[in-house]
Amino acid sequence: MGRKVTVATCALNQWALDFEGNLQRILKSIKIAKNRGARYRLGPELEICGYGCWDHYYESDTLLHSFQVLAALLESPVTQNIICDVGMPVMHRNVRYNCRVIFLNRKILLIRPKMALANEANYHELRWFTPWSRSRHTEEYFLPRMIRDLTRQETVPFGDAVLATWDTCIGSEICEELWTPHSPHIDMGLDGVEIVTNASSSHHVLRKANTRVDLVTMATTKNGGIYLLANQKGCDGDRLYYDGCAMIAMNGSIFAQGSQFSLDDVASRASPYPRVKVDFALSCHEDLLAPVSEPIEWKYHSPEEEISLGPACWLWDFLRRSQQAGFLLPLSGGVDSAATACLVYCMCRQVCEAVRSGNQEVLADVRTIVNQSSYTPQDPRDLCGHILTTCYMASENSSQETCSRARELAQQIGSHHISLSIDPAVKAVMGIFSLVTGKSPLFAAHGGSSRENLALQNVQARIRMVLAYLFAQLNLWSRGVRGGLLVLGSANVDESLLGYLTKYDCSSADINPIGGISKTDLRAFVHFCTERFQLPALQSILSALPTAELEPLADGQVSQTDEEDMGMTYAELSVYGRLRKVAKMGPYSMFCKLLSTWRHLWTPRQVADKVKRFFSKYSMNRHKMTTLTPAYHAENYSPDDNRFDLRPFLYNTGWPWQFRCIENQVLQLERAEPQSLDGVD
Repeated sequence: MGRKVTVATCALNQWALDFEGNLQRILKSIKIAKNRGARYRLGPELEICGYGCWDHYYESDTLLHSFQVLAALLESPVTQNIICDVGMPVMHRNVRYNCRVIFLNRKILLIRPKMALANEANYHELRWFTPWSRSRHTEEYFLPRMIRDLTRQETVPFGDAVLATWDTCIGSEICEELWTPHSPHIDMGLDGVEIVTNASSSHHVLRKANTRVDLVTMATTKNGGIYLLANQKGCDGDRLYYDGCAMIAMNGSIFAQGSQFSLDDVASRASPYPRVKVDFALSCHEDLLAPVSEPIEWKYHSPEEEISLGPACWLWDFLRRSQQAGFLLPLSGGVDSAATACLVYCMCRQVCEAVRSGNQEVLADVRTIVNQSSYTPQDPRDLCGHILTTCYMASENSSQETCSRARELAQQIGSHHISLSIDPAVKAVMGIFSLVTGKSPLFAAHGGSSRENLALQNVQARIRMVLAYLFAQLNLWSRGVRGGLLVLGSANVDESLLGYLTKYDCSSADINPIGGISKTDLRAFVHFCTERFQLPALQSILSALPTAELEPLADGQVSQTDEEDMGMTYAELSVYGRLRKVAKMGPYSMFCKLLSTWRHLWTPRQVADKVKRFFSKYSMNRHKMTTLTPAYHAENYSPDDNRFDLRPFLYNTGWPWQFRCIENQVLQLERAEPQSLDGVD
């Protein structure tokens, strides 16, 4: 007869260095697991200190406070009679490791260090940790005095081992180890391990959930048994949003699925493994009539739904943890700022749903933010009116259409809306320049040079940034309300990649929820909001041509469009972005790839010109990436210079060697015409 075991995994909204809050969330998750009959509780990676400590891992305080939290967990009656698997950094023989600490009834059973470290893209674990390289080997770890006094243990096993209970065998993986070609669970399964746990801190990227689910189900399809995955959830203090998705799989099927986005804080020939014997069972004697779990079908979100949920949850975490009173958004009447406004509206919808469902923690956060102890949001528009201020900043180059579109959208989502003119400030700044130099620059439409034209556009853009911060600081004060506002940016990932923005304009803000999302996905998201939330103002925004409105109007109509300014379409920009970052291509390899991809659309000469134009503009504007507003990370081709896309910002923008290689290839192909290009790779 089969044994029935109850195991629990979780997704916790941990916060880097918030040791008190992290402890309470861990205890809450253990209590929930025990109340549901679980005998084993798995938590996320580095949950005690929070994953995003970054260089704080170097500090001895981080290690000390982690052990203090571990001591509190060992001492708590909540952790009795359940195997607890928690994550924290541990120093062993003067080497820092990313570890799981597994304990039962005030006794540490095993400290299991991570063996494969994540060290690409947003992950830099090798900067702080060393991988454990001694497979299937343990050493004695001497416990610090504060732990030794509690457990009455001098040493505990440290290394790659598994737990052998009375009724099963349990092995551990940590995050990245699941993603490696030869994951530990393979050899564990061959050595008789029946339950594999994985503690993760895996951040959200659009369309990533499918890969994560496939890896977990495949692990149990090959070896059988049970696989538990725990993940961090929420904004940990920076650009990343950890999207939960805790799950339990067995024999190739999903049996439990945690929410991906939520405002809740707690949600063969292999050599044998060393076995740590545990005087404990995960099953009960009287389990004959106990119900067993049935397989479920994993519920995937569409990319548009992911955008409506992930960045919105990130905004909520940022707002409540920064202790600000809301957001200020420069609303231009275009798709990007409209998408940002929609994300705040989506956030308000989630908050209202959480309050209606009885979430007292969310309600308490809302009341703190709006500084009203008895306030209860009635609907998203009501909440939006309290926490979102939108501001349309017109100039003499703005059209009436964009002003109307911004005003209508603000009315439909319920934001507090301001319309103002920046012309007096622009005239004052340019007056200072003329007074000092005796020169008055002109727009190109009025006979000015390209230098004059660009400078006049940039002055308008930068004055908008200054005014945005002024109103963010003092607008609530002028209305007799306490607090300040976070300024939201709304430059999309494609414009950032190309540098199609003014340095220190409205792209400079406190945070940017759409900075990692492509224009294509943003348009799809805005269309989704039009239908899902009945916001008809978005229809006219979608149908309008994207424009910066920084040059003079022609007969009252917009004379400047984004794609004309950039010299390429947004769809092309997404292609360049993915090839540059994800496929790791330079100018020549990108040209060769696009020759094949675009062979029915463009000649080799046209493809070459497009690639050269992109790399010239990208390298010329790369310096702007050093000042990009911290943005929600949603695309793997983000040009974020801070942690994700580490490259120089001073280039030889002529790319002489690379462009010469492209030119030689084009000439060779032109001489060979009209032969087919199908063989080019």
